[in-house]
Amino acid sequence: MARASDQDLKTTPLYQRHLDANGRMVPFGGYSLPVQYSAGIMAEHKWTREQAGLFDVSHMGPSFLTLADPSGDAEADHAAIAAILEPLVCGDIAGLKPGQMRYTLLLNKQGGTIDDLMVGRSPLHPGSLYIVVNAGTKENDFGVIAAAAGNRARLQRADDGALLALQGPEAVNVMAHVLPAAAELGFMQYGSFEWDGNRLVISRSGYTGEDGFEILAKADAGPVLWDALLEDDRVKPVGLGARDSLRLEAGLPLYGHDLDETVSPIEAGLGFAVSKRRREAGDFPGAERILAERSGHLARVRVGLIVEGAPAREGAEILDQTGATIGVITSGGFAPSLGKAIALGFVPPSHSTPGTKLQVVVRNRTQAAEIVQTPFVPHRYLRKPLVS
Repeated sequence: MARASDQDLKTTPLYQRHLDANGRMVPFGGYSLPVQYSAGIMAEHKWTREQAGLFDVSHMGPSFLTLADPSGDAEADHAAIAAILEPLVCGDIAGLKPGQMRYTLLLNKQGGTIDDLMVGRSPLHPGSLYIVVNAGTKENDFGVIAAAAGNRARLQRADDGALLALQGPEAVNVMAHVLPAAAELGFMQYGSFEWDGNRLVISRSGYTGEDGFEILAKADAGPVLWDALLEDDRVKPVGLGARDSLRLEAGLPLYGHDLDETVSPIEAGLGFAVSKRRREAGDFPGAERILAERSGHLARVRVGLIVEGAPAREGAEILDQTGATIGVITSGGFAPSLGKAIALGFVPPSHSTPGTKLQVVVRNRTQAAEIVQTPFVPHRYLRKPLVS
């Protein structure tokens, strides 16, 4: 029998479905969410890599930022809404095409990361952006964005609904059966779709390294959609445990662990998120620091490590071959796809070259480690051009 925490936790619209499926509920980001189901984390992880895993990510922060007084000129209205968000982030929001999404970072004045987020330009409503922020930071994020918008735009939260993630190599075939039009999306594209009398916002995205979709539905439609997807034998429910091991294998940073307000995009290995136009203009928060780091003035950088022996968890020290402490592990665990321990952490650039032999401290004992390229497991996204 699944048991929820006795803490004062929020629940998602799918809470009862997790209990019915014997999900082991744990506190996460202020919510009661399943860490695993009866099959266990290892089996759920491998199923997602081979078939299609279904995740409840309703604790995240989906929202819509819309101009208060649109002009009716689609390009002018997009430029206006982009101008509200761009001073807060390092991405090129103005350059988004209708239906295109972009991963970017919300930065503080020092160039540290307040949050990482997804931003999409509405394919239907000029002057509107679809924004998804992280669960643990969403209250602050929404406050920052709303303050920047003032009376020029309205931020409508949608985190009272259900957000489902369908991930894995069979996800597109499952989606083609349930909603064929959505299966035509390419990676980092999104749209609005009608299903069973309900309006869904669906993006071709996720955080597992696999192809897949994230689906936003109203609260009452979420459980119905969950059931419909699970009718397909290729789909099984997957909990937070496998979600974390999947994203770790994919070399993807987790906010609050590999990213925080001291870490810049360059240190985090996310330089791609600092768009070319923004770099040339130098008009984003912390630009002086970030541009200097891009030029090589960098004290630390995020790396991937293969660890011999037991997994090195967050906070474990990284040592050089002489035994001197040079860095720290920020995420670590066992990689089911590889059958070995892996980790993410920060070291000086001089020790970041793949093949560099290092050590980590696990339970007061040193274990051998080696710097490797990330992702540990190749990404399998489907990229295709936007259809005009």
